[in-house]
Amino acid sequence: MTEATPGPDTATGADARVDRMRAGLKRRHARETRFRAYGLLAIAISVGFLMLLLGRIIEQGHTAFYAHTVTVSVYMDPARIDRSYPAGTNFEQLVAEQALARFGIQDDAEGTRSRAMRDLFSSELKYRIADQLQRQPGLIGETVPIAAPMSDQADQYFKGDISRDTPAAQRRLSNDQLDWLDRMDAEGAVSAHFNRALFVNGDSTQPELAGVAGAVIGSALMLLVTALIAIPLGVGAAVYLEEFSPRNRLADLIEVNINNLAAVPSIVYGLLGLALFINWMHLPRSSPLVGGLVLALMALPTIIIATRSSLKAVPPSIREAALAMGASRTQTVFQHTLPLAMPGVMTGAIISMAHALGETAPLLLIGMVSFVPGIPAGIDQPTGALPSLIYIWENASERAFHERTAAAILVLLAFMIVMNAAAIILRRRFERRW
Repeated sequence: MTEATPGPDTATGADARVDRMRAGLKRRHARETRFRAYGLLAIAISVGFLMLLLGRIIEQGHTAFYAHTVTVSVYMDPARIDRSYPAGTNFEQLVAEQALARFGIQDDAEGTRSRAMRDLFSSELKYRIADQLQRQPGLIGETVPIAAPMSDQADQYFKGDISRDTPAAQRRLSNDQLDWLDRMDAEGAVSAHFNRALFVNGDSTQPELAGVAGAVIGSALMLLVTALIAIPLGVGAAVYLEEFSPRNRLADLIEVNINNLAAVPSIVYGLLGLALFINWMHLPRSSPLVGGLVLALMALPTIIIATRSSLKAVPPSIREAALAMGASRTQTVFQHTLPLAMPGVMTGAIISMAHALGETAPLLLIGMVSFVPGIPAGIDQPTGALPSLIYIWENASERAFHERTAAAILVLLAFMIVMNAAAIILRRRFERRW
C-alpha cells in the first residue's frame, strides 16, 4: 500500500496557516513592544513632573538656608548704656547713627536717615549686643566689631530678589538704602553664612527670625500621639476582624464602613475633632494632643485595611500546621500568623503616619493655623505643625516668607523620606527575622 503524498492544495493551506501564525505572532510582539514603550513613557513623564516640582521647590527655597550679616564697629558709648541694665539701650539707633557717621552722612532733624539705616538691620541686633555686654561688661567704652544680622529686605537684596531696576514705589528699600548696602558690600563687611535660625527658632512675624523648630517639634509630638493611639487600636481591630470575628452580616457591615471611612475627606475629621475634642471634651486648642487624636481617627481605617491585607497574605497552611500541632487559636494568631504579617503591618502603619504628617485641613479646623512663636514643652501646649506653618508662610505678604515656605516644604519632604526609610528598614528586619 503506497503512502498518499500531499497535494498542492494541502501544501498551500499549511503555508497559509503558518503565514497567519507568523503574522499573529508579529502583531502580538508589536503590541507588547508598544505596551512597554507606553509604560516607559508614563514613567518618564511622571519622573519628569516630579523632578520639575522638586526643582522648582529647591530653586525657590535654597536661598532660605543662608543669610547675610554685616560686620560693623560699634563704640559702646558709656553715656548711653546703662551698666546695670544694658538691654534697655536702643542699640539699633546707636548702630545706625555710627554707620551714618562712618559714611559721612548727616542725619536730618526728623531722624529719617537713621530710621532708614535701622531698617537694614534685624531686631535681633539689640539682643545680641545686650547679651554680649551682659557677659562682658568691660566692653562698655570700647569699640567692638559686631556681626549684625540684616533685615529680610536687605538680605533679599543680596540674594538678588530685589533689583534696582524695579521702580522705587514697588520696593521697600529706597535708593539711598541700596547705596548704603552696596557701600557695605564694597568694603567687604557683608558676608553670607548658614542660616542656623531657620532650624533652631520658632515662628516669628519677622522673616529673618522665623524658623521651623516649633513646627517640627509640634509635628513630632502630634505623630507620637497618633502612633500610640492608632497603631495598637488599628492592629487589634484588624486581628479581631480577620482572625476571630464570626462571618456574618454585622462583620460585613463593619468592613464596608471601614472601607468608606478610609475614603472620607480629611476635613470631615477636622470637623469631628473640633466638635468632639474641643467643644465637648474641652481639650486644649491647637495642641499636639488634639491634633494627634484627630489624625489617629483619620489613620485608623488605613491601618486596619493594611493589617487585614497582610494577615490575608499569610498562607492558610501556617494556621493549619499550628492548629494541628495543638496550638490554640490565640497562640496561632499571635505566635505564627501576626509575626509573618508584621512587615506589611509595619509598612502600612508607617505609611499612614507619613500621610497623616502631610495633612493640613484637619489641623486648620482645630486651631493649629494660629501664630505660635514659641516651642512647645508638652502635648497640651499650643503649637504649630509643618503643614500649617507652610500654609501660614505662603499667605504672608513679606517676600522673604515665600522662600522659607519652600524651605519648610523641603524639611517636610525630608521628614517623610526618613519615615519611609524607617518603614523599609523595619520591613527588612522583620523579613530576615522570620
